[in-house]
Amino acid sequence: MNTVQLTDPKQPGYGEGDTSYQAAGGYAGLVILCDAFYKAMDERPEAAYIRAMHPADQVESSEKLARFLAGWLGGPRLYREKYGPIRIPAAHAHLDIGPAERDAWLGCMEVALTQQPYPDDFKQYLMQQLYVPAERSRTRD
Repeated sequence: MNTVQLTDPKQPGYGEGDTSYQAAGGYAGLVILCDAFYKAMDERPEAAYIRAMHPADQVESSEKLARFLAGWLGGPRLYREKYGPIRIPAAHAHLDIGPAERDAWLGCMEVALTQQPYPDDFKQYLMQQLYVPAERSRTRD
């Protein structure tokens, strides 16, 4: 994950330690973000195909994403604690994910981020960084 310096030079940049996790509001903030993400997935027509890849009840999917993001953003490794290590390519290998599906996923995350009280530079940072796991989820060109 790349590091981005915050406006206050005395503070560590996003991507250093748990700065990103804290900027997201900790686990509680990530739960809110992930709930908004899955709501966007339900509502956006371009996300219908990726929505169909998930269970009808998105509670567990939202929890898994929030747990993944917690550790990925430098906080506690909550996904690992409950589900074991995550291997993004292997976890998505059974799904048909190409560039359009990756972009639909990112679009849902962008919608969810607009609803969060995060600083704009953090939202931009997250979108840039989330491209990496989204791209690693692809299973086809």
